[in-house]
Amino acid sequence: MKSYLLGLSCSRCSKEYSADEPQFLCSCGAPLLAQYDLPRAKKELDKNKLAGDSLWRYAALLPIRNKKFRLDLGEGQTPILSVPKLSKEFDLPHLFVKDESGNPGGSFKARGLSVAVSKAFELSAKEVALPTAGNAGGAAALYAARAGIKCYITMPKDTPSAFVTSARLSGATVELVDGTIAEAGIRINELNASDRFYLLSTLREPYRVEGKKTMGYELVEQFDWKLPDVIIYPTGGGTGLVGMWKAFDEMEKLGWIGPERPKMLCVQTEGCAPIVKAFQEGKEKADFWENAATMAYGLRVPSALADFIMLKLLRDSGGSAVAVSEGELVEGVKKLGTEGIFAAPEGGAALAAVWKLKASGWLQPQQKIVIFNTGSGALYAESLARYL
Repeated sequence: MKSYLLGLSCSRCSKEYSADEPQFLCSCGAPLLAQYDLPRAKKELDKNKLAGDSLWRYAALLPIRNKKFRLDLGEGQTPILSVPKLSKEFDLPHLFVKDESGNPGGSFKARGLSVAVSKAFELSAKEVALPTAGNAGGAAALYAARAGIKCYITMPKDTPSAFVTSARLSGATVELVDGTIAEAGIRINELNASDRFYLLSTLREPYRVEGKKTMGYELVEQFDWKLPDVIIYPTGGGTGLVGMWKAFDEMEKLGWIGPERPKMLCVQTEGCAPIVKAFQEGKEKADFWENAATMAYGLRVPSALADFIMLKLLRDSGGSAVAVSEGELVEGVKKLGTEGIFAAPEGGAALAAVWKLKASGWLQPQQKIVIFNTGSGALYAESLARYL
């Protein structure tokens, strides 16, 4: 299946760039997004003839032109699970969990890194690098190993050992730094002063979001090409929110769905909630969150490059943003456990948002609601054990 990729354009100023050479941020400092020949794809693609059991079933709408560079470890095609006990408890009969824990490496990060490292491979990169709060590093290491590319990762020193070990066992060089992912990012930039690396930092390159957008394609296909009413998503750097919103726009242009959109709900924790604070204050950008702290390491992102994109899509969708406490997200993990789902703290936070939103009247029983569990609780066993 050929790719309909045309090139890249800036998410802020619309300046265009070639996708045939490494590209990172626009000259204005905003993220670049991949663009496709959707009018042609609309004529030639049949949504009922998509084939494959990984996210590469959407290869025509992904940025890898030569299929020999596609790094496929079976990522994507994760289940949508009903949760009958929780549906009854919350009086939300149409509540579902999109469970990303079965991806390679145990998290949804496999989607973005599969596509990003594949594109780096296609563009002849020899070394890739990124800062990470945990899951992204493990995923990057897996796909870099598959491609035979060297991988360099910086992580906060307090990252759970499972993340560090998994990356190192896949052959990556891991450096631990004081602070959060913000300081890990500063260290990567220091190491890359001579442009040694192909950087895979969140939304500083254009292709991780392309892998994440497949969650949107998959969700709609699994619901027989219909959108849910509400998507509740635990949010750090925001590639998932941005990617799904991009997918819905592409699907409308392909004629696969109509103009309707789900309400998008951003979930963060009280210890690191820059997007929630900016949303509630009516701002278009978020302030840096000082002293960020949460056991949901994927949500410990003090500053997101795509903050302006996220805040706009939340408002355009009629959505919202909510912060939950550490105790509430742990209770969310426990409740998902009663349904047989061993969720990451991020997934627990998403469920915790459900009972807050139901209590406030924001969620209604007739709505079809999907929450995302973005990873496996097994990777967070050390942190979760302290609450048991």
